[in-house]
Amino acid sequence: MLLPKTLDYYQEQVTRMLESERYGEAIETLEFLLGCEGQDEQRRQEWSTLLEWLRVAFPGGAEDAYGNEAVLAGEEPEDAAQALKRRTLEKQREDSGYERELLRRVTQEPLTERGQIALEQLAYLEGPETDRELIGWLESEELHPLLQFRTLQTLKRRGASGIVRLRRDGITIEPEIERTPLLPHEFPIAVAEVLTRVANQTESGDPSLFYFAREMWMQFVMAAYGTADYEGLIRGGEEEIDAWAAALHAQTSETLEGGGKSEQIRDAYGITGELRFRCERAERSLRAFAKGSLRR
Repeated sequence: MLLPKTLDYYQEQVTRMLESERYGEAIETLEFLLGCEGQDEQRRQEWSTLLEWLRVAFPGGAEDAYGNEAVLAGEEPEDAAQALKRRTLEKQREDSGYERELLRRVTQEPLTERGQIALEQLAYLEGPETDRELIGWLESEELHPLLQFRTLQTLKRRGASGIVRLRRDGITIEPEIERTPLLPHEFPIAVAEVLTRVANQTESGDPSLFYFAREMWMQFVMAAYGTADYEGLIRGGEEEIDAWAAALHAQTSETLEGGGKSEQIRDAYGITGELRFRCERAERSLRAFAKGSLRR
C-alpha cells in the first residue's frame, strides 16, 4: 500500500513524464501504481484511463514508447536488449546494491521468468565478485542444463574466461566460458547442417514440422553443450550429422503426431548398418531431453 503523500508524488511525476514526452517511463509508472493497493477509486480510474490511452498510442507497451522517444531525439530506436541494458544501468546508479540483489534472485530464488531476466541483466554489470559467485554456484549445484548454458553465456558477456566444472547426471563436464556460443550462428557448422537435412526432408511434405524441429534442436544443443553428445556431433563427420538429423526428425514427429514413423524416417536419411546404432543413441538423448524437467 502506498501512502497518500506518496501517491501525490507519483501523480506529479507521471504528469512531468507526459509533459516531457517520456512516455515509456509513464507507462511503467502507471502499471506500477495500478498494481498497488489502497488508492481511492477515482484516482485509480484516472490512471487506468491514462494508461489505456498510452497503450493505444504505443501498442508495444513501454518498449515501444522508449523506441519512439529515441526517434524523436534523432537516435536509433532501442531493441529489447538495449532497453534492458539501459534500465539495468539506471537501476544500478540508483541502488549500489542492485547487482547483489540480481545475483540473489538468480542463485537463491526458484527459477522463474524474473530470475531469467535477472541473469540477463547481470551481463551488463561489472561487480568484481559476481563472476566468482556465478562460477561457484554452477560448480556446487547440479542445475538444469539449459540454466547452466545460459549462465555460461552471461559469464562470457561479462568478459569472464576459463574452465567451469559442471555436474551432469553423475559426470563432470568442463566447458570453457570464452568458447560458449552467444548466437545460433556461432555454433559449429554441424549444428546448422542437421537442420538443413531436416529442412530438405520436410519442406514438401510437412513444412510445419520443421518449425518445431528447429525449436527443439536449438534447445537441445544448448542443453547438450560440452557433453559427449555435443562433441560427437561436431567431430563426427557427415554420417554423424545424418544420424542426428534422422533422430531429430523422428523425435519431432513422435512429439507432434505419435510414434510409428521411425523406420520410414530412417530410410529417408539412409540410416543403415552401424549408422542405425548412432541414430538410436541420438533418439534416446533427444527423447530424454524432451521429457526432462527443471530441477529448480
